[in-house]
Amino acid sequence: MDFWVVLAWVGRVLFVALFIINGVNHLRNTKAIAGYAASKHVPAPTAGAVVTGVMLLGGGIMILVGWHPIVGAAAVFLFLVSAALMIHNYWTVADPMMKAGEHAQFWKNIALAGAALLYAVAHHRGAL
Repeated sequence: MDFWVVLAWVGRVLFVALFIINGVNHLRNTKAIAGYAASKHVPAPTAGAVVTGVMLLGGGIMILVGWHPIVGAAAVFLFLVSAALMIHNYWTVADPMMKAGEHAQFWKNIALAGAALLYAVAHHRGAL
């Protein structure tokens, strides 16, 4: 097997592991996720927890197995940007420690959204 093929698979597994694990978590712990979303004033938090769980799990699996990976990357991208803006809105937090944590989570989501976008572009161009 070609070295670069192996690296592509390792990179793909490492990239989607977070999304698949968190998608399962959203679906198994919907009540807790919805409670946190409600505390952040997200509309329809229970439905949102289920929908985002499906986006994460489905998008991660689609990228992993290469079945409509651009759609999967789009689902992950949309989740990450919406979660960054609605859940990790650090600019609304008064406590300095909490603000720092939300700031880190916000920028982690934005960076991963950029990676999902780059993945979709690379796949579209035939690089993956």
